[in-house]
Amino acid sequence: MTVLATGLSLFAIATVAGAVNAVAGGGSFLTFPALLLAGLPGIAANATNNTAMWLGTAASAHGYREELRQTSAVNLRLIVSSGLGSIIGALLVLWTPEVAFNKAVPFLLLAATLLFILGPLLSRRHGPQPDVMILPRWALPAQFFLGIYGGYFGAGVGIATLALLGQIGFTRIHQMNGLKTLLTSCMNGIAVIPFAIAGAIVWHWALVMCGGAMIGGYLGARLARKTSPRVIRGIVIVVASGMTGYFFWKTYFSG
Repeated sequence: MTVLATGLSLFAIATVAGAVNAVAGGGSFLTFPALLLAGLPGIAANATNNTAMWLGTAASAHGYREELRQTSAVNLRLIVSSGLGSIIGALLVLWTPEVAFNKAVPFLLLAATLLFILGPLLSRRHGPQPDVMILPRWALPAQFFLGIYGGYFGAGVGIATLALLGQIGFTRIHQMNGLKTLLTSCMNGIAVIPFAIAGAIVWHWALVMCGGAMIGGYLGARLARKTSPRVIRGIVIVVASGMTGYFFWKTYFSG
C-alpha cells in the first residue's frame, strides 16, 4: 500500500472511529489495529492512536457542551482524577519492553472487548437523577484507576466510564455521554505529554487521523440523539471480536 493510500485509509477509519466514540464508544477497536496493520510497532501504535483520538474526543465533548454545563458541579474533580491516572498509565506503557507489549496486545484487546460487552451490565439502576450530583467517596479513586487504564491502553475505556457514571447515580444518557467524552478526552490529552517527550508518537499519522477523528467526533455527538447506540455497539462488538481473534492468531499461531 502506498503512503497516500495508507494516509487516506487511516483518515477514513479515524473519521468513523470518532463518530463511533461519540455514539457508543469503542472507536479504538478500529484505529489501533489499523495502525498495527500499517506497520507501526505496538507501543508506537498505542501512543499514536491515543494522540489521534484525543482531538476527536475533545470535539465530541464540545458537541455535548449543553449537557456538560448541567454536570459542572462534578466535572473538575473527575477530570483531575482521570488526568492523574492517565499519566501513570502512559508511563507504564513507556516502561514496558516493546516485545512484552506486542505479546500483550491480544490480551489487552480481549480484556477491552469483554469490558465493552459487559459494561452496560455493570451500570446500577437508580431512581430519578438529582439535579445536582453528589459524588460518593469511592468515585474519585475509581476514576483514578480507570484513568490508569485509559493512559495505558484505552480501548473500551469509554464504555467503562459510562458504567462507572451509572454506578455513581447518573441516569440521563446524554449527560453521561457528554461527561464520558470529556473524561476520555482528558485521559488521552494528558497521556500525549509523556508519549511526546519519549518520542513514541508517529506524528504524521497522528495528525492525519486527528483530522478524521475531529470531524467524526463532532458530527457523531450532534447525531447521537438520532442514532441507535445498540446497533453501533453490536457492530463494534463484531469488529472488536474479529480483531482480537486476528491478533491472537498473528501473535501466537501464525508462524
